[in-house]
Amino acid sequence: MADLSNSPPAWQDIPVLDWQGGPLDCSACPHQDLLALGADAGCAPGRCCMQDAYARRIDRFFRQHRTLAGRHLGHPYFEVRAIAARYADVFQLPALMDDPDETVRLQVALRLPQRLLGRLREDPHREVRIRVAQRLADADVASMLGDGDYEVRKVVARRLPVALLPLLMHDTDLQVRLEVARRLEMPALLRLAADRDPEVRRLVAERLPAGLLEALVHDPDWVVRWHVAGRAAPALLARLRDDDEAEVREQVRTRLLQLIPSATQECSDG
Repeated sequence: MADLSNSPPAWQDIPVLDWQGGPLDCSACPHQDLLALGADAGCAPGRCCMQDAYARRIDRFFRQHRTLAGRHLGHPYFEVRAIAARYADVFQLPALMDDPDETVRLQVALRLPQRLLGRLREDPHREVRIRVAQRLADADVASMLGDGDYEVRKVVARRLPVALLPLLMHDTDLQVRLEVARRLEMPALLRLAADRDPEVRRLVAERLPAGLLEALVHDPDWVVRWHVAGRAAPALLARLRDDDEAEVREQVRTRLLQLIPSATQECSDG
């Protein structure tokens, strides 16, 4: 095995180029006076530099010089604007809400004050809207119920007040309905027992009150029936004793043994 103890850091393997792809020219940088302080306190080409094309070097620069970030929110290179937005005064961020690059708007969505966040609900990029849905005040999450992207609606389903979850019960996307099934309460949960996807019905079988599992006892998906058998009362278990699937029949025997130790023998004798 090669000895890597003296290998240079990974960042040294990245070419040192300015954001336009040319060689770095420190003499043209407005912060060239920081060179004298070195990488740990000032800047250093190839390590800590806001003119570099490499995002990590830009980030090191603004992390050390947060007060300079606000001066570069209009920089022509999107990476500089996006990274500067992480460190700039939060009151300067509204100016970037309409930035042409989604990477910049994403950083804005992560830090923008709540009272302004709603203005990004209609952003054309899904990642921006996902961050908005994650950060909106609870009372405002419902305003994104109709978003056209299922990933956004998944976030909404995780955060929506339980009383409003039935509004997403019939969402066209399976992943959204799965999130709904994990949180929905009775009596609305029972309505999901008729969902077209077995993945949803399996969750319903895990969460329904035991007395209502009869709604799923003849489900066409054997995994749903297996979940029912694991929670059902003895009277319902009798209807699953001769199920077509061996795994379901075995689950019935296991459940009966839990409920009535002697029932397994009775089931076998019957």
